[in-house]
Amino acid sequence: MTTLTIRLPESLKADLDKICREEKKVVSDVVRESLRRYIAVERFRSVRKKMLPFAEAQGLLTDEDVFKALS
Repeated sequence: MTTLTIRLPESLKADLDKICREEKKVVSDVVRESLRRYIAVERFRSVRKKMLPFAEAQGLLTDEDVFKALS
């Protein structure tokens, strides 16, 4: 494992500390989970952006269109 140092505005640090106290978790665990989720969302957005032209060509314009096609 590696160490990462970041700078946070005081208000963000206070919010983070509050969440950690409420959930009885350490800051590192909360930040790691937040980064995992952020990275997963960004990867999804990247794939979605690449696939969008192909989906549109098939008439899949909305999420509902995709769900209907898969049902």
